[in-house]
Amino acid sequence: MPYIPGMDKIQTDLLISGGGVAGLAAAVAFGAAGFDVVVVDPAPPVTDAADPGADLRTTAFLQPAQGVLDRAGVWQALSGHATPLAIMRIVDAAKETPVSRDFAASDISDRPFGWNLPNWLLRRVMVDRIGAMDNVTLRTGTGFAAMVARTDQALVRLTDGTQIAARLVIGADGRGSPVREAASIGVATTRYGQKAVTFAVTHPGPHNGVSTEVHRAGGPFTLVPLPDHDGQPCSSVVWMDTGPRITTLAALSDADFTAAANDRSAGVNGPLTLVGRRSVWPIISQIADRITAPRTALVAEAAHVMPPIGAQGLNMSLADIACLLDLTVANPDALGSPAMLAAYARARHGEMRLRVTGIDALNRTSMAQSPLIHDLRALGVRALHDASPVRRRLMKLGLGAA
Repeated sequence: MPYIPGMDKIQTDLLISGGGVAGLAAAVAFGAAGFDVVVVDPAPPVTDAADPGADLRTTAFLQPAQGVLDRAGVWQALSGHATPLAIMRIVDAAKETPVSRDFAASDISDRPFGWNLPNWLLRRVMVDRIGAMDNVTLRTGTGFAAMVARTDQALVRLTDGTQIAARLVIGADGRGSPVREAASIGVATTRYGQKAVTFAVTHPGPHNGVSTEVHRAGGPFTLVPLPDHDGQPCSSVVWMDTGPRITTLAALSDADFTAAANDRSAGVNGPLTLVGRRSVWPIISQIADRITAPRTALVAEAAHVMPPIGAQGLNMSLADIACLLDLTVANPDALGSPAMLAAYARARHGEMRLRVTGIDALNRTSMAQSPLIHDLRALGVRALHDASPVRRRLMKLGLGAA
């Protein structure tokens, strides 16, 4: 990026590229800690479920992630809309008679595993929080264009020509991250030939805080509790399968799609009734070769992408943000320094690789068509559940415990 002498620059502690849930979460977290923050995104965050561009997916925030949101000052506004997740139920429906095992949060904690929230609501609450913060600026309609890293700061040009000098640039700008590309960081991508269709359903019986993954072949069918809809118990659904299968399902009429969803759910929540529209998303795994460059750190999908199994994706993203924030608060003068970025890479990159690899293995097992793999999967779930110490350790690992 050519620097134009004499042109006014915006000076800030942090520039965050990306106004999705992760980027906004980073903005409010660092802002709450007293740092000056500018967050940019070409598109304004969609903050209304009725908007045609709304992200209708939901996110299950596990215990550590909830702590990050609380620290950022947004949890109080979110908590009244959050649905607790008390039990993770795994159902193997490959056989005529489904087999299920429950993993209860009460085994390891006096709190739920996590809380489920709509993504559009997360954006609304975070945007409102930013609006009340004098030290955080949200600039939409412009995005990251180019960057030159110097010893003490990075000089960034935005797509509208604005120049910003920041001590640290955070790339929270998704799987095709412009920040990652500008930093010449490579990425390894795995494509499964899968897609996911997401939607919401009502059902006659209460979900009782149970999040359920139903496994057969092609990928899991996951129901996650939501608040009641029009007086009826409600859940969000992520249905993963082969790309052609999901494309066919997405094109069905509401009645035919609902019938297919009821067949695939194995009846775990009773008859399902479709609520609202459906959205389709590609399923990949991705890991960046590095997560730092001079004056630059990658977080969230700029650093790692994985299939939506076990609520790991955005929870890992908030763990990235929490790690960066802890390092910054411990030594504010070192913000963006080589030592700080090296500490971030040591703390997070190995963990990212481990979890991406683990979720990749789980997804491949869930996709499998082989009856032998189905039998081994069912035996594995039984073994993990029925050995109490192993079960508790597995649940703690799922929450992000060391």
